[in-house]
Amino acid sequence: MVPFLKGLKVLDLSRYISGPFAGMLLGDLGADVIKVEKAGVGDDTRSFEPKIHGESIYTFAVNRSKRSLELNFRTKEGQALLRDLAKEADVLIENFRPGTMEKMGCGWETLHEINPRLIMVSISGFGSKGPYRDKPGFDAAIQAMSGLMSVTGDPDGPPMVHGTFTVDHVTAIYAAYAILAAYIGRQQNGQGQLIELSLLECAATLLLSSIPDQAANGKIASRVGNQDRYLSPGNCYRTMDGAHILLIAGSQPHFKALCEAMDQTDLLKDERFAKQQARFQHRDEIDRIVGAWIAEKRAEEVQLILEQHGLVCSRVENTADLIKNPQLRYRKKLIQIEHPIMGNVTMMDMPYHFSALDIPPQRACPVLGQHNEEVLKDWLRLDDVKLEELKNRHAITQ
Repeated sequence: MVPFLKGLKVLDLSRYISGPFAGMLLGDLGADVIKVEKAGVGDDTRSFEPKIHGESIYTFAVNRSKRSLELNFRTKEGQALLRDLAKEADVLIENFRPGTMEKMGCGWETLHEINPRLIMVSISGFGSKGPYRDKPGFDAAIQAMSGLMSVTGDPDGPPMVHGTFTVDHVTAIYAAYAILAAYIGRQQNGQGQLIELSLLECAATLLLSSIPDQAANGKIASRVGNQDRYLSPGNCYRTMDGAHILLIAGSQPHFKALCEAMDQTDLLKDERFAKQQARFQHRDEIDRIVGAWIAEKRAEEVQLILEQHGLVCSRVENTADLIKNPQLRYRKKLIQIEHPIMGNVTMMDMPYHFSALDIPPQRACPVLGQHNEEVLKDWLRLDDVKLEELKNRHAITQ
């Protein structure tokens, strides 16, 4: 079978994570994604550590299944070339500050006029309108403003940033989802459209019940550390050998199974713990009891006992453990990608499995400008004379 998105042409002008990861999602499904990069330096992340043989792992991780075109956005020739590429594109992704595309003569109104079928995705910190329009927006700052940091961390400790770029990643997934929806819509009516996403709005969707709870009941969501926000017991407990076990056993059947696993069925008769609501009200007390039982045992023993009783639990593992994870390896989700400079690099594949088609990543993250001539010949059918002229005018690199 042909990859699902084969033939879909995508111009990815974005940088950092949110836009590039969205482009990679499409590229992994077969789209022809062209990473259009600033001449001389490329994506800002190409200078970021850590590196392998001088190439940034940060860039590598979110830019596979693409080709790279190095373009000088500051020249009129480069901007004209970008408009020519947009005429041929199905999708364009950008995450410049609002107004930047317009300054290059490539705003939505211009591109829509020259290509009415174009689906343009504009990602920014706060959107193209509103009082925060011109504020710069990065993942951590958005975590702070959106309330995500306020609910992350220990109750008596400071707010904490998530351990990964949560907002960028969820924004990328929303972007890919919206692109595919617009693509289906275009098949019905023949028209492209502009899709706007802001990091703030995407981050706020992660608060789930906290927003209606605040609006209706005036309750500010607080930090609960590793405790489950709605059920008890549910926490991360330290074992005798210094490991940590995450256990969720707040429902009535799970709590009964936990009491049996601990050989403490008398807890089921204690009015503080007998029912779910009571346990939640006395969550610190039940946590101390469960924590004391776990602290007397090694992690392997605890996990075996809990799993034998059908309980939801896991040892807290690090990235060294993750790349050895037998489940991921069995399902072939830790893959090897061959890069022309970095060599053979292990990374995560996309998490979905299609019954009718196995789609491996199309290619590794490209080297800056690796496909300049190839892309312009494929998309615009330019000959060597025209390519040389563009190089002499500094629209593209030599």
